Amino acid sequence: MSVASQLSPIVRTALIGCGSMARGHLRALLAQQATTQVTVLCDPSPANAAAAAAMFVEAGLQPPPIELDFDQLLKRYGDQLDAALIVTPHAYHCAQATACLEHGLDVLLEKPMVISGAEADQLIATRDRMRRVLVVAFPGSLSPQIRTAERMLRSGELGKILTISGLSWENWRTPNLGTWRQQPEISGGGFFFDTGAHMLNTITDLAGEEFAEVSAWLDPCGVPVEVLGAVMARLRSGVLVTMNACGDTCTRSTSDIRVFCTQGIIFTDIWGHFLRIQRPGQLQPEPVETPPSLGVWQQFLAVRSGEMANPCPPEIGLRMARLWDAIRQSAAQEGRLVRLA
Repeated sequence: MSVASQLSPIVRTALIGCGSMARGHLRALLAQQATTQVTVLCDPSPANAAAAAAMFVEAGLQPPPIELDFDQLLKRYGDQLDAALIVTPHAYHCAQATACLEHGLDVLLEKPMVISGAEADQLIATRDRMRRVLVVAFPGSLSPQIRTAERMLRSGELGKILTISGLSWENWRTPNLGTWRQQPEISGGGFFFDTGAHMLNTITDLAGEEFAEVSAWLDPCGVPVEVLGAVMARLRSGVLVTMNACGDTCTRSTSDIRVFCTQGIIFTDIWGHFLRIQRPGQLQPEPVETPPSLGVWQQFLAVRSGEMANPCPPEIGLRMARLWDAIRQSAAQEGRLVRLA
């Protein structure tokens, strides 16, 4: 991994992908002038790249060069870079992150990390071989609420985990008609793997262990990817897990996660926006005090400099990818039980 004493105080960064989500990240990077220099923008869409460049002008800064081709990006600018922030459609994550790691860059990778367990294995092997930093930008795992809940569960403070349940719902189907999010060869899945990926990741993180058995049902509701989904699963320890995803509702994205333990119940959501605990004898769950939240990019910089442990390493992404493989395999067999090795 990167050694703090060898790092430049200014992290020269490539923003790979300049769509709306990437531009949200870019606002944070532009606010970090003391630590971060966006050296180059990369997106095959001239319109997306121009929109990102305009943000520099609005901030009174000179826009960096734009590269429309990812392969040319590393050839032309790789030696001028320390890190890459990858915010591209899901199916491109593995190849792009692999190339950046092999070029000696540390990587902050948007969710979901990859679209299969095989890709996750490949990415971890590359990370280890190149001895670079790879952080997955899941806001749940990066939130102090989920990190606090995870520590409470691992410490045994709440006793033994009994069951875990998750819900995710959103008016997702209609607004995404015709977009890459409903093209399975690019997205890797539908609602369960887009917004619902936050549920998969946060539950996997809180569970802290591998899944052993999975049964799943997915319904595309007339589009090329799943819109509805239901999962019943068992962890290796025997803990029961249920997940329900509905991407065709009348509301904005909302969610709920509950972890039932012998000495309490955890209440949170898939992004870790809040954390409440109900202990024996309490009539209502009570909020838990947590440390202040750092931004995604700030946490990446802190991991890179050795100031904090990686809150969302690719090992969590590997467990999630294996779970997604099993969900798809079971759903393709009308819910038949899939046992993970």
